[in-house]
Amino acid sequence: MALTTDSRIESAPRAIDTPIISADSHITEPGWTYLDNIDPAFRDRAPFMTDEAGEGACFHVPGMSYKIHLGLHSAAGRQSDQLSMKGVPFEGLHRAGWDATARVEAQQADGVDGEVIYPSVGMLLCNHPDIDLKKAMFDAYNRWIAEYCAVAPDRLYGCGQTAARTIPEAISDLEAISAAGLRGVMLPGTPGPAYDGGPDYDDPAWDDFYTAAIDLGLVLSFHILTGENYKPRGPKLNTFMSIIRGNQDLIGTFVFGGVFDRVPDLKIVCVEADAGWVPHYSYRMDHAYNRHRNWLKSATLERRPSEYVEDHVKVTFQDDWSAFRMAEAGLLKPEQLMWANDYPHSDSTWPYSQGMLAEQTSALTDDARAKILGGNAVELYNLGDLFN
Repeated sequence: MALTTDSRIESAPRAIDTPIISADSHITEPGWTYLDNIDPAFRDRAPFMTDEAGEGACFHVPGMSYKIHLGLHSAAGRQSDQLSMKGVPFEGLHRAGWDATARVEAQQADGVDGEVIYPSVGMLLCNHPDIDLKKAMFDAYNRWIAEYCAVAPDRLYGCGQTAARTIPEAISDLEAISAAGLRGVMLPGTPGPAYDGGPDYDDPAWDDFYTAAIDLGLVLSFHILTGENYKPRGPKLNTFMSIIRGNQDLIGTFVFGGVFDRVPDLKIVCVEADAGWVPHYSYRMDHAYNRHRNWLKSATLERRPSEYVEDHVKVTFQDDWSAFRMAEAGLLKPEQLMWANDYPHSDSTWPYSQGMLAEQTSALTDDARAKILGGNAVELYNLGDLFN
């Protein structure tokens, strides 16, 4: 049976002897991230932090109608009745979110050998309406995260950001991200041209971009909350259930758009949307293509949609008991799955990951366990030299 949110196994031994990699972890941007690194032409519009009584640490972003409070961005290890978006001062946030030396200590406390690092505030900035400011903010973030990861490059594998303002510029962004020593790129849910009726990610116009990422060895990923926000019905808790829909839409965009036929070496990562739903979604894609493709148009595919999902789409998850059961039953290939601890966010399994993993992976083969908990990330992000 799945663990409940606050059911933890403390002081558990390491779940496996092979590398354990969190395929989705985060930094917590400090107040100087953008101010100190943004193009001077945009400095007067750079995001800035305040630490206010009652509000706690929060970012103000010109052009956005709301503050970005950091309480849930740094709530790992807290019980559910202690979670709060507002009211957490900067000094109450996990120092490891912006101090790379403290980050290594946090990894060791959770039995993790390395982390693929994503932004926090930067996820929400993907939806900023001013694409020129978005470009400047992402360039600033890339400078900051490269310095952060350079402190412990054997353990910190940073993902840069691109505003994807134009396709040629996005390729230049890839080259800059690679030159900075980063390992991957978190793409916005909607590319710049698509806002004005231009090519979306399934358009062949993007194929050169995908080829460039492959040639540079950069992994492309889509994180939840980086695209269109769905408006669920009912109680606010229902918003938690809707956030995986953007990732599902992107999988369909790439598969039904024929992207993987045109660029057969491309793999993408759908981040923090869990994984237990993937078998049914893959089956539904097969059904849609077999039954409805003549009146609902798509690219003409060379294989079943589910086969592209199996071979080209990686999914990350934290506490998803059903994902491990699907792998055990053969409904998900172990190669599709990459575990993550989501540190230091509120959905994190830190610092109790080893106990949770020992329980939830107990029925898996040693080979499947090793792949899901780290081996797949080592292969995808070309980390083999660090663990041989």
